[in-house]
Amino acid sequence: MATRVAEVEARSGSLRKELGVVDLALAQILYIVGTGWVGTAAKLGHAHLAYWLAAIAMFYLPQAAVVIYLNRRMPLEGGIYQWTTAAFGEGAGFLVAWNLWVYTLLLLGAFGVMVAQNIGYILGPGLASVTSSAWYAPVVSVLLIVGLVLLALRGLGVAKWVQNVGAVAQVLTYVALLAVPWVALSRGTLHAFHPLTPAAPPISAYSVNIFSKMALGAFSGFEYVALLAGECRNPARSIGRSVMVAAPIAALMFILGTDSVVALVPNGRIDLVSPIPQTLTVGFAGMSFARLIVPALVCLVVLRQLGSCTLTFAGNTRLPMVAGWDDLLPRWFTRLDPRWRTPRNSILFVGALVIILSLAGQLGVGRQEAFQLLDNAAGLFYALCYAALFAIPLLGARRLGVRPPLWLRLACAAGLGTSLLYSVMTVFPIIDVPNWHIFAAKILGVLLGGNLVGFAILAARRWTMARRLEVARPAAPRA
Repeated sequence: MATRVAEVEARSGSLRKELGVVDLALAQILYIVGTGWVGTAAKLGHAHLAYWLAAIAMFYLPQAAVVIYLNRRMPLEGGIYQWTTAAFGEGAGFLVAWNLWVYTLLLLGAFGVMVAQNIGYILGPGLASVTSSAWYAPVVSVLLIVGLVLLALRGLGVAKWVQNVGAVAQVLTYVALLAVPWVALSRGTLHAFHPLTPAAPPISAYSVNIFSKMALGAFSGFEYVALLAGECRNPARSIGRSVMVAAPIAALMFILGTDSVVALVPNGRIDLVSPIPQTLTVGFAGMSFARLIVPALVCLVVLRQLGSCTLTFAGNTRLPMVAGWDDLLPRWFTRLDPRWRTPRNSILFVGALVIILSLAGQLGVGRQEAFQLLDNAAGLFYALCYAALFAIPLLGARRLGVRPPLWLRLACAAGLGTSLLYSVMTVFPIIDVPNWHIFAAKILGVLLGGNLVGFAILAARRWTMARRLEVARPAAPRA
């Protein structure tokens, strides 16, 4: 393992060290605190508090613990790919990286739909004929992705400021979200508001489905920033510190933000794509300055989403690069821009794929269903990555030459169980769709097809490398 660490650190030496503790902490908040999860949790009413606390205990804290533990031992560019490779071998590492890579491709496609929806809130009902048209969301998605490609080519020196601005915008957005029920209460448009009200959690397939999404969907992301460890200053220390700073802030934002949605939006009318703009619109409705403040706050939501897209896209483009370092993908993916030291070919390749997947996911379905389809399919790929992450201390510790403490192994067992629960529940939608069997079949088809492609690429690459070794091997002397 020491040899591998030294090799990866040497290859990372050509990358610019752009990220410090503050950048990483803001990136954690930006990536973890999504704008849609408070709407998903609000479907549970006041019982959301019990489910958020369960998600923290069963997934959030175990995830933070295992990421800090593994990153301190292996602070390497590629993060979970390097950890899985060290614990289970190159094949397992490649397939985990492949699932994470496909997850972020689908997630970026879903982001395009979400940004388009939020821009619609900014433009207002006067341009509803434009924002509801069939071409609107695809065009916004393509323009967004082209912008991400141009920014990624320039590198993290510029992209981190987009991410930092997005994180600050997210915090300001949540400040407004937490304040709007009190504003409505003072105006008399809301009769009562009791945040953090405990309620007995209902136990049903529906509530368990939402719980799994609140856990792995909302609270995931600590491992993602570790993909950029080779571009961090002192990654062994700074990534762990950023996790400890961001973890409590993110948890409070989710819990208190959900209370605001529950207070102001009727359960059956919650917009799962853009619940925060919807809640702000309802809470400030009728106020003289609402025409100005609501679009301004929704602009903050869009800034957060752009920052998150930037971070997600950057991490995605590093996975083909580090797989190319190990000859699991062609070295073409490892070529760096001579000026900005970014993986130029990988960035262009990923950008083209995201455009294709985003447009394909929006064909023949409504915007809410398109978002759910892309988001659920992406989440299933992500859940498999988390299953591997939690399995490392449980099953791969011997190969790493360490014995994790008992408390960490128990935490990983809880995280692994939650990841498997999410994998089962994610094929079922939480919105009304024309046919849930077709919805589930699409998701499972994407998962199976995506992993078959991954297996095929891995097998083809291994066959190619074996042939090269055979050709290079000197012929045995004749007797």
